[in-house]
Amino acid sequence: MSARAHRVVIAGGGFASLEAMIGLRRLAGGRVRLALVTPNRELGYPPLSVVEPFGAGEAPRFDLAEIARDHDAELHVDTAAEVDTDGRVLRTTGDGELSYDSLLITTGAEPHDAVPGALTFRGSPDRPAFEALLADIDAGGVGRVVFAVPAGIAWPLPLYELALMTAGRADAHDVPTRFAVVTSEEVPLGIFGLQASDAVAGLLRERGIEVHTSTLPVAFEHGSLAVTPSGAIDADRVVALPLLRGRAPAGLPADADGFLPTDEHGRVRGCEHVYAAGDATAFPVKQGGIATQQADAAARTIAAQAGAPVELEPFRPVLRGLLLTGDGARFMRSEIAGGQGDSSDVSTRMLWWPETKVAGQYLSHYLSRSLSPVHPVEPLPPDAIPVELDLRHAQSAT
Repeated sequence: MSARAHRVVIAGGGFASLEAMIGLRRLAGGRVRLALVTPNRELGYPPLSVVEPFGAGEAPRFDLAEIARDHDAELHVDTAAEVDTDGRVLRTTGDGELSYDSLLITTGAEPHDAVPGALTFRGSPDRPAFEALLADIDAGGVGRVVFAVPAGIAWPLPLYELALMTAGRADAHDVPTRFAVVTSEEVPLGIFGLQASDAVAGLLRERGIEVHTSTLPVAFEHGSLAVTPSGAIDADRVVALPLLRGRAPAGLPADADGFLPTDEHGRVRGCEHVYAAGDATAFPVKQGGIATQQADAAARTIAAQAGAPVELEPFRPVLRGLLLTGDGARFMRSEIAGGQGDSSDVSTRMLWWPETKVAGQYLSHYLSRSLSPVHPVEPLPPDAIPVELDLRHAQSAT
């Protein structure tokens, strides 16, 4: 590697971080020196956390040191704190300083409760609380459960997965609990377009799940979920998704919610040599596959800055979602560059390969073929992921 290689510091450690790291090594080779700054030693897989409470074991985790080593990148276990854009220095909470030629911010977002009184499902950390809810349902002690999608939710799909799998489990156990979805969306999963939304609405009807659209859940107390524009919905329990707030390092021009404004090539507006991708950005959809597409655009821009013979390709979002139902997965795809999808594809057969929850150009293939995770469940089988599936024994395809 040349001593004058372009130094790229990537702050994060999630899907966008690793997609960019792998992409830069593929695109720019020895023209770049890579450093990954992350507070974690493992890459988790949050999209699969929805199946954990149903007895499916733990979602997979991957060793970040191994991934960094495979791509000749330095690994700094630390947290990005502040950026000196004039001096091109990233400062960390551990009092470290890393100089850069290009800096990519992929620090993600912080979840916060959106519906007071509800069980907020943020992923694996809330597995015990959701398992306790399932146990109460199994014991016949819960009359009605409402799954709530608040306004401003950037990725509602996990809520529908939880609702469908919970209702399917109750039906299989002959438990008379009733279920409902309350969502601020105009139609269920409308972000995917009409075809996919109709398919999801059909699945909800089949499971006997009531749907209240264009309804904003406000707060849950004393057996009642307050909603707007008016009224309340009876419920014994409410499960809600969190709201997200950005956690951009100090020194960068974040918006009121802490998210970074970027252009179509991943450049942070108003900052030279600084880029951002994933949930840290102001792009309204917060989803792993979208994050990898943003990372691809930024990686190509940085690679070109490093002198690699690549053409810039702007971020043009294509939404790919794998809906787990407990009785057959659904693949959904929609181009959302012009806003919410108005057309879509939905199928029980795979619409992309590898058939992973997060469809990244580089990362998905690397994780599927190159690593053995602690719990090897990637890629998922295209036909179903039954709730009784033990993730510890699922096999990774190559």
